[in-house]
Amino acid sequence: MRWTHTPLPAAEVEALSKRAGVSRVLAELLLRTGLRDADAAAGFLQPALAGLQDPFLLRNLDAAATRLRQAIAQREQIVVLGDYDVDGVSSTALLVMVLRRFGLNPRFIVPRRSEDGYGMSRSAIDRALEAGRPELFIALDCGTNSHEEAAYLRAQGIDVMVIDHHRSKERTLEDGILINPHVHEELSEVDSAWRHLCSVGLVFKLMHGLLKQLRAENHPVAFRIKLRDHLDLVALGTIADLVPLVGENRILSRHGLRILEQTHRPGLRALMEVSGVKPNQGITPTDISFRLGPRINASGRLADAALSVELLLSDDTAFCVETARQLDVFNRERQEIERAITDEAERIVETQFAADAGIVLFGETWHPGVVGIVAGRVTRKYNRPCVVLGNEGDLAKGSGRSVDGINLVEVLGTCCEHLTSWGGHPMAVGVSLPKLHLESFRARFAEAVRAHAGGDIAEARLDLAAWLMPEQIGERLMEELDALHPFGQGNPEPVFGVRGVVLRNPPEVFKEQHFRFHFEDGRGRRLHGVAWKMAQRLPPIGTPIDLAVELKWNHFNGRKLLQLGLIDWRSSRVENLL
Repeated sequence: MRWTHTPLPAAEVEALSKRAGVSRVLAELLLRTGLRDADAAAGFLQPALAGLQDPFLLRNLDAAATRLRQAIAQREQIVVLGDYDVDGVSSTALLVMVLRRFGLNPRFIVPRRSEDGYGMSRSAIDRALEAGRPELFIALDCGTNSHEEAAYLRAQGIDVMVIDHHRSKERTLEDGILINPHVHEELSEVDSAWRHLCSVGLVFKLMHGLLKQLRAENHPVAFRIKLRDHLDLVALGTIADLVPLVGENRILSRHGLRILEQTHRPGLRALMEVSGVKPNQGITPTDISFRLGPRINASGRLADAALSVELLLSDDTAFCVETARQLDVFNRERQEIERAITDEAERIVETQFAADAGIVLFGETWHPGVVGIVAGRVTRKYNRPCVVLGNEGDLAKGSGRSVDGINLVEVLGTCCEHLTSWGGHPMAVGVSLPKLHLESFRARFAEAVRAHAGGDIAEARLDLAAWLMPEQIGERLMEELDALHPFGQGNPEPVFGVRGVVLRNPPEVFKEQHFRFHFEDGRGRRLHGVAWKMAQRLPPIGTPIDLAVELKWNHFNGRKLLQLGLIDWRSSRVENLL
């Protein structure tokens, strides 16, 4: 792993430190995010809900809110179809929850991955219409390119609304109301302001617009609804979908995490219990990405994600406890399947495709519901974009994940001639193609990645946010770092370098994979750290080493302890001075 650090001008750091009233370390971190004046820094450190823009600036939102207002006034029947990931599930729960407050009883459906495939498929639509023909059909987190499906609904006299954030190079929905900031050929300044919102963020904006319209009419229910109370759902979908946590996403997720810590929803409380999440210790994006999110996703990967929607909507504590346990079982089953596929995928890479700039893997027996997770693991291990495909009849279907600097949407745009469908984000895409074109696609994808990267992809890079003296690591710094939360895409958790550390005692290996360590600063104060899955690479004793660490609070036996999370270490040498 190649460590990099670009020093900032000391005068700039010192100036922002004084103007913003923060330490030089925090000033350096703020400068690295592009914040150079005190007012912008204050807005970033204290994101306020008042900073959310007028929802009606979002293209087509006025028309969508007006159509929902009509549905409420005329007591229309609505069907909501949401995607089966956390963004789709939380979007569906939020929309259904608010519409129920206005006396509507919208039916909701989530595509069954094995039966319906992705999005607005005909089979999912037909299943949704079995209970009767609605006046309005709303698709969430899918549907941007669903022309035939929208026409099928319109032919039956059903109005169509799509709220989606997936990028596409194809022709977009025309016969219906589409809210998607990414689909316009020329992104205006207004459209650009929303480009990072995922679907649940867009649904939140729509609900905001709907309430504004209804409050203007003095609708009594509209005044009783506090959208702030629903930000826990927005934080769930936003963080789990790996969209950049900047701009409005930062505001929504920062406040949403606080609401989540205090949530009274029985479903979320039950899910936290089985996931080992302790809201009284604070909830972080890591809790959503690795504990809550995978369990919500698990039902969609292996069964029916409608179960997760029901969990979020239900007030029945007994049902929620039982459902959360069921999702936990699904998640353990998903982990076992995923481990087996990952092991096989890594063997294939190392024996057949070690030289490919972009990797395409296919397994006849691989479960399509977990290949996206496998793609992420392979991508991280080999530091190359990877597409992992499972078997669905005549098609190979799956997901791709990328590395920093490689936009998968742009890459696929140059090698999509054999793809039957594709789309997604720069870092994550879904694809399907006839199996007979696999070899051709594999070669074209590797070539496209190499061209996009301008040659071979460099070894994994570790960007250091700042160098610290051990004496700087303490509670004051941790309090300042807390103001930077939540960390995620677009606002990465800072990795700090610490030079010349000498371990006096051997690292303590535990569970065969991990190790704990400690060392003393210049004042004799002991600092403790942990290294996950690094037991095969123990640092030496008595020899100066450099550490790359993240700084975290460790809650243990009712105590909150500062802990260094080791990312990498190297020998301290003159040539390593960055």
